[in-house]
Amino acid sequence: MSHPLTYAVVERERRFLLRRLPDGVVRTSAITDRYLLGTRLRLREVVGDDGHVVRKLGHKVRLGEGPAEVACTSVYLDEAEWALLLRLPGHVLRKTRHHVERDGRAVAVDELEDGTLLAEIDDGDRPPAPVPGWLDVVRDVSAEEAWTGAALAARAAEEA
Repeated sequence: MSHPLTYAVVERERRFLLRRLPDGVVRTSAITDRYLLGTRLRLREVVGDDGHVVRKLGHKVRLGEGPAEVACTSVYLDEAEWALLLRLPGHVLRKTRHHVERDGRAVAVDELEDGTLLAEIDDGDRPPAPVPGWLDVVRDVSAEEAWTGAALAARAAEEA
């Protein structure tokens, strides 16, 4: 039997609150995440600026105590699968993702519905590189549970 994380991709993300959106946005996508209650599952719909839609079911398993290192597995869904799974109860988070490429670095900057800017840097298997100077960082929130997608979605549900 294979290990349950055999097909997972490990994300080692650092998150930063930003004062402003940096220059260098190469594309933008609208993302709707639905965190299924009582699970480690997330439904994600991504609509690119060209109108192309991708829908997938994600499974996230933490590899340590905090949210910094996560094993992620994705399954791409067709219309019927999406419609069926969308019936499950969950908390929703909507955001605009700005893909920034500058000075050989790629950074995802999520703009939340309230205007908050949250940058994500995935270091992959490399040691963490210095934060680019062109990111106008307010605070490093990498270790703060409140800034994970699931927590943001739960907070949005409470405020609705």
